[in-house]
Amino acid sequence: MPQKSYVVEALRKAQLLELLSKGTRLDGRALDQVRNLEIQTGLIEKANGSAMVSLGKTQVIAGVMIDKGTPFPDTPDKGLLIVGAEVLPMAASYVEAGPPDEKAIELARVVDRGVRESEMIDVSSLVIKEGKFVYAVFVDVNVLNVDGNLFDATNYAVVSALLTANMPEFVLEGDAVKNTGRKMPVPVSKIPVSLTMASINGMLVADPTAEEEGVMDARITLTTVDDGNICAGQKGEPGSLTQEQILTAADWAISRGKEIRAKIKEATHRA
Repeated sequence: MPQKSYVVEALRKAQLLELLSKGTRLDGRALDQVRNLEIQTGLIEKANGSAMVSLGKTQVIAGVMIDKGTPFPDTPDKGLLIVGAEVLPMAASYVEAGPPDEKAIELARVVDRGVRESEMIDVSSLVIKEGKFVYAVFVDVNVLNVDGNLFDATNYAVVSALLTANMPEFVLEGDAVKNTGRKMPVPVSKIPVSLTMASINGMLVADPTAEEEGVMDARITLTTVDDGNICAGQKGEPGSLTQEQILTAADWAISRGKEIRAKIKEATHRA
């Protein structure tokens, strides 16, 4: 990196830290404030459900595809729910063409865990014939632009896509499965919402931007459900979090989660 870039980066970091010490951030947000959230649904015609989310300048799109499948051997009485993610090369300068890297794999796993542990979808209701035929729900996410906090943007897109998804009706006829041609809603009972927070020099910030992620010491993502209970959590980066920070993170996840859930409901026309 040229010397000039080093100087600019150091000055920017110093400014960021100075603002944080005063309880504000480079973009003017409060420490616990998330960026503007926009959600559009039904954009992918061939998908069973889809949603595009803009969280600040971070943008992702999720598509749901549902078909019949074979259950895993250790869960013959449960359907399949799988979330995959890919960061497109045009989304950020650090991304190269090819299979998903470690960051994309982590992104998919964290979001998948939050949705799965929330029991948003009762996968036992996705069984057509136990041990043989089940519904397979695949959610594929493409990251279109990276400006920090892919975890939450992806969570909101996946959840919104599932909330608006319809699945084909399959019936068992003898030993075969027939598609009736009718559609029915995905059996959704909860709305999991994640909130990702970064620790920077001992100060906690919600919904970190790319600049903030570049100087963070630790990261934590907490997912809550409708009643405010935390159903999943994931810590990232090598740094540690204090007990006080974890308790604060939990409070923020619950309060901000309630606000974001209301926006998701509005965008997906859920009561």
